[in-house]
Amino acid sequence: MPSIPDPGKQPSKPDLLSPDLKPGEFKLADPKVIGRSMADVAERSQRIVGDWLERQSRMAPTANAEPLKIGQAFMEMTAKLMQNPARLMQAQIGFWQDYVTLWQNTTRRMMGMDGKPVIEPDAKDKRFRDESWQQSEVFDFIKQSYLLSARYVHDVVGHVDGLEPHTARKVDFYARQFMDAMSPSNFVLTNPEVLRRTRETGGENLLRGLNNLLTDLERGRGKLSIRMTDPDAFKLGENIAVSPGKIIYQNALMQLIQYCPSTETVLKRPLLILPPWINKFYILDLRPKNSLVRYAVSQGHTVFMVSWVNPDETLADAGFEDYMHRGVFAALDAIEAATGECQVNAIGYCLGGTLLGATLAWMAARDIDRIKSATFFVCLLDFEEAGELGVFIDEEQLRALEGRMQEQGYLEGADMAATFNMLRANDLIWSFVVNNYLLGNDPFPFDLLYWNADATRMPARMHSFYLRHMYQQNLLSKPGGVTLDGVALDLGRVRTPAYFLSTREDHIAPWRSTYRGTQLLGGDKRFVLAASGHIAGVVNPPDGGKYNHWVNETLPPSAQDWLEGASEMSGSWWNDWNRWVTARAPEQVAARVPGEGGLTAIEDAPGSYVRVKS
Repeated sequence: MPSIPDPGKQPSKPDLLSPDLKPGEFKLADPKVIGRSMADVAERSQRIVGDWLERQSRMAPTANAEPLKIGQAFMEMTAKLMQNPARLMQAQIGFWQDYVTLWQNTTRRMMGMDGKPVIEPDAKDKRFRDESWQQSEVFDFIKQSYLLSARYVHDVVGHVDGLEPHTARKVDFYARQFMDAMSPSNFVLTNPEVLRRTRETGGENLLRGLNNLLTDLERGRGKLSIRMTDPDAFKLGENIAVSPGKIIYQNALMQLIQYCPSTETVLKRPLLILPPWINKFYILDLRPKNSLVRYAVSQGHTVFMVSWVNPDETLADAGFEDYMHRGVFAALDAIEAATGECQVNAIGYCLGGTLLGATLAWMAARDIDRIKSATFFVCLLDFEEAGELGVFIDEEQLRALEGRMQEQGYLEGADMAATFNMLRANDLIWSFVVNNYLLGNDPFPFDLLYWNADATRMPARMHSFYLRHMYQQNLLSKPGGVTLDGVALDLGRVRTPAYFLSTREDHIAPWRSTYRGTQLLGGDKRFVLAASGHIAGVVNPPDGGKYNHWVNETLPPSAQDWLEGASEMSGSWWNDWNRWVTARAPEQVAARVPGEGGLTAIEDAPGSYVRVKS
């Protein structure tokens, strides 16, 4: 029975939790709906648990129960803290002083007086945007209590003397993961928006959320695989990755797409794009309005795109040099056969850019001149300060990862995706927990998140080489540090003109680290910094009018000095890049039609390799 409000007692303020219901009123859910839902929940839960137990029984026991060594890192931190109890006491005193002030200010607000906030969330923090977090004294107190606690934990773990740097980064990272998980926005009873929805629906939102949770557990075969978007909303080649083109070449590692021209004449020198094989290429061809492929074609480039295979156990022994030979060089040969041009402009995105840099060094050692300009999108060539991904790179974790890859022949795409999502846990994990499981909403159709969930596997040998030689030992930045196919690489010998595009809020390739690449390569170079992050800062068409960029004609040794001397420019960087690359080879020829050159078409773009799911 719903509670009956006292007609003689009127609230002094509107009911922020459910303005459409009277104070204390709770909508009753349909018992038939509840009955059907609970029966379905029981049946699906039993099946999920049964499947999970069966898989556990087939798994070999692991020799290392905690490959991340998180507990050990926190034990080391605690030992160091105990060596300086005065600093810890000082932090605790400051925390309790803030807490007392919060109590006093909340009491003042409850008495109808003004009470200034002790702490406020970051302006970009989306967790506390519901008006009840500000207008309700109770929820404002809960919010500020959490923010004070999070700041206290961050201050304590971030100022521990004598802690080894990698351990300090690990402690700081996982402390933030813990505090993000403990946010009051992630729990039913401390999230005003969820409470309001629960009152308005009689709890049906929680039943829908439970069904969403079970669906994600079923999809992940007992492992939580959170849906970030509607997986049925997009179809490759129909409403995403729709730029017209043909597959003109393929081998075991990749398909090569040649896109159809949209101008009568095109630049004589073709453009080759090397995307990362951590993700699929169509991030650069999501939809026509934000497609870099479509833009480049419209500017007169003959665009060739590498579409990497989603590898299985048959490619376990594929190495970094295989991606160079069967990727870059095979693409160059195919482009020459199709167009008659042996030289290209090249773009490398993220890991594709690291491969491009290594390939340029290999060609420099062999006096091969087939790439006339190189563009590096959010790409690391120097991994000394590789950002928070470095938290996952130490000997214990690498050995554990290599053990898993040895069994399968590859790294699961879901494992890689989970790692990247942890770098932005509030945006890419907890916001969907709240939306899907607590509010009971279906995920919103979003092309970028569909791409983000379309994960790919990584070959065991290649991935181990990449993590150890680049992330762990930073050997690519050292002359002769990396050898590919018998050639010792030296980035300093590269004289190819280079354009570096980095993004200011990049969690995967921090821009100050990508800037170091300008100091490693010889030749003419340009560095441009875009606003936003690893994806949105790159996929930023001029027509969108979003995300400014910074330019500086000089390249001082320090990234900070570069920024201080940079000029901010409005809008996208795409036009700046096009002017730069076009000026180096402005000659025009008649437009080239895929399949009508030296190579016949195999199938329509986007091809079959990109459709293979992990």
